Amino acid sequence: MLLWLGIAILLLYSLAGLDMLIGNRSIRALRESSPQLPAEPPRVSVAVAARDEARNIREALQSLLQLDYPNLELIVVDDRSSDGTAEILDKMATASPHLRVLHVSELPAGWLGKNHALWLGSRRATGELLLFTDADIVMQPDALSRAVNHLRACKLDHLAATPSMRMPNLFLAMFGASFILFFSLFARPWKAKSPTSSCHIGIGAFNLVRTAVYRSVGGHEAIRLRPDDDLKLGKIIKKRGFRQDVVYAPEFLAVEWYASVGEVILGLEKNAFAGTDYRVWLVLSGAVFHLLAGVWPYLAVIVTHGTTRLVYCTIVTLITLLFADSAGFHGARRWHAIAYPLTTLLFVYILLRTTVLNLVRRGIRWRGTFYPLKELKGNRV
Repeated sequence: MLLWLGIAILLLYSLAGLDMLIGNRSIRALRESSPQLPAEPPRVSVAVAARDEARNIREALQSLLQLDYPNLELIVVDDRSSDGTAEILDKMATASPHLRVLHVSELPAGWLGKNHALWLGSRRATGELLLFTDADIVMQPDALSRAVNHLRACKLDHLAATPSMRMPNLFLAMFGASFILFFSLFARPWKAKSPTSSCHIGIGAFNLVRTAVYRSVGGHEAIRLRPDDDLKLGKIIKKRGFRQDVVYAPEFLAVEWYASVGEVILGLEKNAFAGTDYRVWLVLSGAVFHLLAGVWPYLAVIVTHGTTRLVYCTIVTLITLLFADSAGFHGARRWHAIAYPLTTLLFVYILLRTTVLNLVRRGIRWRGTFYPLKELKGNRV
């Protein structure tokens, strides 16, 4: 029984791993695109939603103000902050004339705060292109220039870019690298560019989209109650037949994802269940899969013998190779693969905890506002 289970897991990892190995290599890196712009580059409006971001927003906004893109406007929407974010923004706007700050004092019914803030920012935008980015993303000066060149050269309507993760401790760095692998196997971002695939992509750190396309699909108003707004923005763009792609950009974008394990658990509380479209069966299936495929093989190497142990040793080796391959594309450490069973256990705990809390509370509480689960489920895209 254990031998046949191992063979099944090995076959599954072999097929998924081959897809990922080929797929990863089909995604271009942002460094391959030139930073040299045409004489009259298209105007870009950068929209940022900020709520209680005093810890990181000064560094992040300073990096945006130092972008070398010549035709740029920067719009930051303060979404009811209570930690000094508003004061930091107003002070920076005084010193930087092309930084526009909007303050939201009340959240309208039927909206998530971040989605509402980005929608407000988009309505004030005057650019041909819109860049949506999070309030804790630090960019290199030529990041936007390279991205605009890539979007135009490939005739894309939407371009997402992957950041590197700055983690304060070793275990969080290991979890971050594992999370990227989990996401890649689930979302298959390398298929987003294929018009025949339903796979789509969107990344909160960097979503660059043609303004006309954004408005034609309904923008953030169409996903106003989606906690996974970045990914769902990519979905509604892809569903309407527009062209999208993703690039690796760990050298050009950086984020302090979370500052502690506790922050990871609370932070993913809002969107882990949403990422499955609130399907309990998918959460349970995912939890069982990760336990059988990501934890059990490591135990089986210890408790089994002979041919069975050899099969599970092969599985562990394959997992390590897939982890190392993924890490190499995202600026993570390959040797962090040694913690994979522990990070998998944490991920399963987050999935199950989030689902149970959402069901028991009949909704999510995020940044001071309660959102009923019935309303969240109603915003299907």
